[in-house]
Amino acid sequence: MTSWVGRTAAEIAAAVREKRATPREVVAEHLARIEKLDGRIGAFRVVRAEAALAEADEVGSRGDLGELPLAGVPVAVKDNLAVRGESNRVGSAATADTPAEADHEVVARLRAAGAVVVGLTNVPELCVFGTTEGVHGTSRNPWDTSRTAGGSSGGSAAAVAAGLVPIALGNDGMGSLRIPAANCGLVTLKPGAGVVPAGISDGDWFGMSENGPLATTVEDTRLLLSVIAGTEFVRRDTPATLDVAVSMRSPLAGVTISAPYTKAVREAAGLLIKAGHQVRRADPPYPLSLGVTSLATWTAGTSVDAQGLDPRLLARRTRVHAAIGRRFVKAVRTGKAREELRERLEPFFAEHDVLVLPALARRSPRAEAWHERGWLRNVLANTTYSPLTPPWNLTGWPAMSVPLGTLPSGAPTAVQLVARPGSEAVLLEVAEELERRRPWRRTAPLD
Repeated sequence: MTSWVGRTAAEIAAAVREKRATPREVVAEHLARIEKLDGRIGAFRVVRAEAALAEADEVGSRGDLGELPLAGVPVAVKDNLAVRGESNRVGSAATADTPAEADHEVVARLRAAGAVVVGLTNVPELCVFGTTEGVHGTSRNPWDTSRTAGGSSGGSAAAVAAGLVPIALGNDGMGSLRIPAANCGLVTLKPGAGVVPAGISDGDWFGMSENGPLATTVEDTRLLLSVIAGTEFVRRDTPATLDVAVSMRSPLAGVTISAPYTKAVREAAGLLIKAGHQVRRADPPYPLSLGVTSLATWTAGTSVDAQGLDPRLLARRTRVHAAIGRRFVKAVRTGKAREELRERLEPFFAEHDVLVLPALARRSPRAEAWHERGWLRNVLANTTYSPLTPPWNLTGWPAMSVPLGTLPSGAPTAVQLVARPGSEAVLLEVAEELERRRPWRRTAPLD
């Protein structure tokens, strides 16, 4: 009997379309793996076992089964996106336990493409922090379960890295796709503004948050992104020679990049040189004010999301974050600081097609009860390990995380790829070049 656990979404969908597998047997096998392993990983808040099997049967009976791009593929959805019939808790005790009446648009697109939602994944409260833990559970990195999976799409990343599902849906407002993808050895792409329907919380963190894929391969990333964007990201027959900038400078003064992550960037540079691209060292002209802009926007977004919630039911770190952000909401809404950042960085990206930089500054914090700790301790832990993702939310430009190299523990390291607006297809091509020349292991060795 063929096992579908550990297979890519593209492989599963092809097998279902060709009647070599049924959606029910694929989904059932993944549900069995979730039951076996998720107690160790903490990826899911809700597992929809009975509903998922029923929906798998519905997919199997569709007359257009042979045309569905995600036919019978099990998928996990981050618990800040509405799934019909399920509550949307956003990692908090303060949110309503009320079933959603309709799917979020990107979830609806997944279902229309033949995917089966097997569950909703854990997030930190209100998706604020780069570690995933709280009243609904702790998500651990399947490669090193002593460490957090990252956040805020930590549960989704952990689910894919553990082989509980082949693909998952997350979103990214200050790095919330790229941080857990980098921790867990996955491929992700935060699309640029307007490419994928957003509709995340109240105002998408001032338009910075974008929905995107988490996958084990670039092919699956391209596939899932195409489905949720409603447009196909086609490979060029003859990829162009690109001007690639390589930087190992932290955007935040005083934060250094550890050796495993600078090594990953150097290795990526070498691989792209061999692929024929023009590669050179060049640092983006980050302004000294970037740290202040990031903190103001980060806290202000939380302040908006916390409106209407009972503060007594929020964790202390969330209450403090929201309280600090209230004083910044008016200024952040103007978008002036973000526009100034774009104007400062645009000449750099006019000269360079792609920027390669570390995905993280160091390995992720330990998987512990960070939600019970103070605000300042959380902020310092987050900013010292993940300072390199927020600039590309502030600008609204596409950015990827791609696995490359390992830490001494054996857990993956990663590089980040950034490009000007409208360059999602270019980033996917560069990621494919890295994958082809330095393949990575798809899932963590848990069995």
